[in-house]
Amino acid sequence: MERHESRMEMLTESVKSIAFKKQQITKVFQKGDEVEVASQVYGFVGSYYEATIVSSIGAYHYRIKYKNLLTDDESAPLEEMFTSAAIRPVPPHQDETMSENGFRLYDMVDVFANDGWWFGFISGKIGEEYYVYFPTTADNIAYPRHVLRFHQEWFNGKWIVLPRQGKIFDLH
Repeated sequence: MERHESRMEMLTESVKSIAFKKQQITKVFQKGDEVEVASQVYGFVGSYYEATIVSSIGAYHYRIKYKNLLTDDESAPLEEMFTSAAIRPVPPHQDETMSENGFRLYDMVDVFANDGWWFGFISGKIGEEYYVYFPTTADNIAYPRHVLRFHQEWFNGKWIVLPRQGKIFDLH
């Protein structure tokens, strides 16, 4: 039990350091590019929202249109401005065989919930439900496999799938 708690603490710190970092500006986006936008709003850190580049505004600033977030009156997709530090390309689609055997304890994953992808790690499994712990919100919630994907990081201009079973991965 002590080893589990120690592992949970180490992973919590690792996830927080990744979630709070700014994206490297390694890509110039074009109008129409599909992207994910990282939220830095308290309570939403560690979440990514699918969007499309509407236009570039000066150097490394973009107007984006969200795929799943709507304006307050819900009449149209929400549009906002961001710097490249909050924007990354959409991660490559993961083959079903990647998660065919299921996720393992401590695997770093993203969960599609509340209109975006939320970054956490597998903290347990009961039946067909995987419990995911989200260090930035301290929530531990059960999800079915079909809303999970292995977490990937955009690093030095390419996608990196983080090691399985919660091996600590340093992006610095």
